[in-house]
Amino acid sequence: MRLYLSLLFLLPFSVLADHKVAIVIDDIGYRHTDRAALLLPRQVAFAVLPHTPHGKDLAKQAWQQQREIMLHVPMESIKGLNPGPGALTSTMSEQHIQETLQAQIDDIPHVIGINNHMGSRLTQMSMPMESTMKFLKANDLFFLDSRTSKFSQAEYIARQHGVPSLHRKLFLDNKLDESYIENQFQKLVNLSKRDGTAIAIAHPHPKTLKVLHRMLPTLSKHQIELVHISTLLQPSKPDTLVVKQNTAVAEKKTKEKATE
Repeated sequence: MRLYLSLLFLLPFSVLADHKVAIVIDDIGYRHTDRAALLLPRQVAFAVLPHTPHGKDLAKQAWQQQREIMLHVPMESIKGLNPGPGALTSTMSEQHIQETLQAQIDDIPHVIGINNHMGSRLTQMSMPMESTMKFLKANDLFFLDSRTSKFSQAEYIARQHGVPSLHRKLFLDNKLDESYIENQFQKLVNLSKRDGTAIAIAHPHPKTLKVLHRMLPTLSKHQIELVHISTLLQPSKPDTLVVKQNTAVAEKKTKEKATE
């Protein structure tokens, strides 16, 4: 296994290219089988759920591989789904939100940023996002918007507070079908060629990992480089532009069909 892992890290994922992709594996921590994702190239980031049976151990192992670790923060969903332990909700005060985030950071080591787990409701709301971004700014962390709602205000509020931010372009495995995942991967390639960079989120499902092992080596032939997600960050300054979208309207649009 160690030899196989070493060989994977030597594959030509780093090429001189104008186009770049970053991939984040979400939902790390609940299952012992999540460790199979450690066989992916080290450029693939892990987003680890707090207060899970294997989260802390997998974060430590991933960090030893020089892999970037993100905190996958459970947030309130439109659908009323249970996001898991330590979830941020719309009823929390700013102090409660920040204490909850601190407890999550204390649980998962080596975190350099966060992204939302679920959160189709919470990311639409200004106060919880304000509280979240203040915490990130104070702790030098960045925000990746998983974009589980098209009405998300998270990136805008991150810019207001000078928090470096990114957003995913697509999910690779909304359907657990290898052909579907391959098609999504090709869309990722096309987005990178069009825009220069693209970020995808996937999950540690066996079918997903199988497709990634098969498809990642093909990036080089497209002159695309697989990169650590932090390399896509730009220094962020507080955004002083007027909000174009009415906050109250955005917060009321709770019927938006979300991808959680």
